Amino acid sequence: QVQLVESGGGLVQPGGSLRLSCAASGITFSIYAMGWYRQAPGKQRELVATETSGGSLNYADSVKGRFTLSRDNAKNTVYLQMNSLKPEDTAVYYCNAHRFSLNFWGQGTQVTVSS
Repeated sequence: QVQLVESGGGLVQPGGSLRLSCAASGITFSIYAMGWYRQAPGKQRELVATETSGGSLNYADSVKGRFTLSRDNAKNTVYLQMNSLKPEDTAVYYCNAHRFSLNFWGQGTQVTVSS
């Protein structure tokens, strides 16, 4: 049974930082592409950042220079370090594991950026 469990969301002021974590189980973590997506109210889910199993990183233009994705294959965990947060970063953030036709999602964690 595959599980992706996100943590680290919360309320933060503009300009602040948060680090999201996603712990994976039930998959061979190192061979999966891992990523973070987000969905704001009334909007479609969008890509935030992804990393292939080979280490290639891709970021949405809106987060480049502010967010950093990293993974620890020994801990089966992927992280999203979010700095210089803006109100428009407010969304539910979802962890994703992808390999060929296999696609798994976490339950999501809420990030709210507000003063």
